Amino acid sequence: MTTEATLTPTSASPTARQVWTRARGIALALVVLLAGAVAIAVVRSDARHGELDPRSADPGGSRAIAELLADRGVDTRVVTTLDEAATAAGPDTTLLVAAPDLLTPGQQTRLHRAFADSHGRTVLVASGSASIERLAPGVTADPATSLDSTLSPDCALPAARRAGTADTGGVRYTTTHLGADACYPSERLATLLRLPDEKGNGDTIALGAPDILLNDTLDEQGNASLALQLLGSRPHLVWYLPSLSDTSATGTDDERSFFDLLPSGWLWGTLQLFVAAALAALWRARRLGPLVPEKLPVAIRASETAEGRARLYRKTDARDRAADALRSTTRTRLAPLVGVPVTQAHTPEALLPALSAHLQGDGQDQHALLFGPPPSDDAALIALADRLDALEREVRRP
Repeated sequence: MTTEATLTPTSASPTARQVWTRARGIALALVVLLAGAVAIAVVRSDARHGELDPRSADPGGSRAIAELLADRGVDTRVVTTLDEAATAAGPDTTLLVAAPDLLTPGQQTRLHRAFADSHGRTVLVASGSASIERLAPGVTADPATSLDSTLSPDCALPAARRAGTADTGGVRYTTTHLGADACYPSERLATLLRLPDEKGNGDTIALGAPDILLNDTLDEQGNASLALQLLGSRPHLVWYLPSLSDTSATGTDDERSFFDLLPSGWLWGTLQLFVAAALAALWRARRLGPLVPEKLPVAIRASETAEGRARLYRKTDARDRAADALRSTTRTRLAPLVGVPVTQAHTPEALLPALSAHLQGDGQDQHALLFGPPPSDDAALIALADRLDALEREVRRP
């Protein structure tokens, strides 16, 4: 029976249909996730088109504030490279940096050197911990953002007092500068900081959120008044839109890894998913403990068991284990037939003499057959199975 199972040209590899049946649930989930990601990307790309761009009339653009400034004699110029922004800094110029966190450390250092002694005004919009300490030394961004978007000024800064409440809630700042104006506090941390220049009339303003500059929120609260006062104090406004394609002032120190480019929220989200997956694995894992024998719910034919084991042996090329199983079973069945206890069936000194006396032979062939080395290939394994079967039939012959 075992020989027939070994000879049968069957394969234990799953068929294409079986693979598809097992994987179709995962494939469907991946397709749904991909479709959702594409849909979100399309929606967000439409919503974020021209964000904080004074040339854009989209809800997230800033064309409205640029038009209001133009009516008051302030000309707005858009720059997209660090070289242009550094060159434009001057006492009669307001330099607005739309996304400071996109700048590399080297670019941040160079930009700060450019406007630090310019005696002009610099406005940093939503500058986080990745940039604020280089662009405004002595200022630290709190990791937790403001829970409220609309806040009251609560400071002596004239521009803030005239504007009143405004949508500045976002990044919150702390500073060691004694002469700084800390406005629009959220839980005692400012969302708007003004740092005066000790050497002149210039200053640096850290604005926690871009809402007061956006087209769709400019007419709410005192946003328009605050934006006009912050950006209209000088006749020229340079609107710097940092770009990832800008290679100005980059070097070996500015090389950033893939993980440096990922927002911190993605890293924390990935960590949380990993912890959740580990907890789910522990919850669903099989508990360790002693093996408990259980009766099979159905009867399985011996031929099926033999065929299944033969397939496993064939899949792993375990000819040595298959040969050992065939020889061990044959020795166990031959021992009682020649008067040897079953406990000594696997001892050549006890089994071979009794087998030779029963067959009236020298026992050399029986030793190689029952205790020899493993077969070298499948043909030798088949030949071994045939010889063992013939030996057992010969012993059983009356």
